[in-house]
Amino acid sequence: MGSPLSTNKMASNEAAEKALAKAQEIVSSHPVVVFSKTYCGFCKTVKKLLSDLGAAQEVIELDEESDGAAIQDALHAWTKQRSVPNVFIGGKHVGGCDDTQKLHREGKLVPMLEEAKVKDAGALANEHPAQPSKDNDDISGKAPALL
Repeated sequence: MGSPLSTNKMASNEAAEKALAKAQEIVSSHPVVVFSKTYCGFCKTVKKLLSDLGAAQEVIELDEESDGAAIQDALHAWTKQRSVPNVFIGGKHVGGCDDTQKLHREGKLVPMLEEAKVKDAGALANEHPAQPSKDNDDISGKAPALL
């Protein structure tokens, strides 16, 4: 008979597997997914950028999910990124806020959204040049050259 510690470890592994399966199902079911936390400024920046580009996004607010901590742990194991936002486009891991903004500045974000068949991405691309607006500036206080 197993010790209570081994029983807890088995339950923990089961919860981790369940959280990973849930995260992978969400990512495979939606063209754009943002794993977020409601109070995170970087998350708000990414969600606004994607909204401004017309990208319908599935937002999972981890701080409002009963298994949010387990999902965040699973995302870390899967993507090697623990921080939020954790962005996926077309089933591919994009990264966080800085990564998403960099793709936009380089003119690569809109094509990714179009390839993922996100509604209206192409129509709004002309209204949103590859330079972030003041509303989408990085809020971390870094010098613009580092963004």
